[in-house]
Amino acid sequence: MQQAPFHVIDSHTEGEPTRVVVSGGPDLGRGPLAERAQRLQHDHDWLRSAVCNEPRGHAAMVGALLCHAYQPDCLCGVIFFNNHSTLNMCIHGTIGLTVTLAHMGKIGVGSHRIDTPVGVVVATLREDHSVEVANVPCYRKAADVPVEVPGWGTVRGDIAWGGNWFFLINGQGPAVEFAHLEALVRFTGAVRHALAAHGITGDDGMEIDHIEVFGPPADPAVADSRNFVLCPGHAYDRSPCGTGTSAKLACLHAAGTLLPGRIWRQAGILDTVFHGTVEELPDGTIIPHVSGRAWVNGEATYIFNPADPFRHGIPTSI
Repeated sequence: MQQAPFHVIDSHTEGEPTRVVVSGGPDLGRGPLAERAQRLQHDHDWLRSAVCNEPRGHAAMVGALLCHAYQPDCLCGVIFFNNHSTLNMCIHGTIGLTVTLAHMGKIGVGSHRIDTPVGVVVATLREDHSVEVANVPCYRKAADVPVEVPGWGTVRGDIAWGGNWFFLINGQGPAVEFAHLEALVRFTGAVRHALAAHGITGDDGMEIDHIEVFGPPADPAVADSRNFVLCPGHAYDRSPCGTGTSAKLACLHAAGTLLPGRIWRQAGILDTVFHGTVEELPDGTIIPHVSGRAWVNGEATYIFNPADPFRHGIPTSI
């Protein structure tokens, strides 16, 4: 049976692409988003590949499947994925989804609750069409953790949850500059492999699949630091990475250097900037708030011709 076409809308958030599947995806049921994300990964991985892999996609593409919310007070649900697998959470993708929903005429200025596999986030669309996302609770799991990295010696970093698991490195490895892009990819890839080899994980044995390196900003008047983030699938984040910024905010707060309400300006490798603050709840829980800009830049209908050997994407293992 021929796969029915489906409709996608593209945007980018401070340089990082998001491709929202707005209609035509598989029926994943109406259960919790975490269960539906597993069903997407195990039973319908062709959708991820068709959206993010060549010939339609590329290594940096992040997909978002728009679906019904499980939580009754949410506007919608979303499952994020990339060239490698499903993702726990994606803040730049939530910003992209928000401007996409506005483009579709589904929402206006104001706050909107969105259901995700790791919990509910709140996206606030502003008058200038920037978006602030109140993330799920985030925290630093461990500080100054050493790991032996072949070719680099002992690398130290913090382990933090920002909606994904991060290893945050400050002042080690290649300089965080676009000119050193290839070296940064090699360094962070080596760190990720070393963490796995030494059994260093997040909670419940979850893989630390995002590696984040920090250096000084190009312009201290614009940003407080510049980062480079290697994502699962060996692609780097073109934006300052929203879950990575959340992890950074959690670490700064845990270290006592970022008070609630104070703005942290996080530049990415392209020198675009996210603005972040932390909200501290009465029980001590930290909610990062991350804001940035996104622009809708395309729409398409995907056609699945049964005679096309790559209608579901070119596997990345080829």
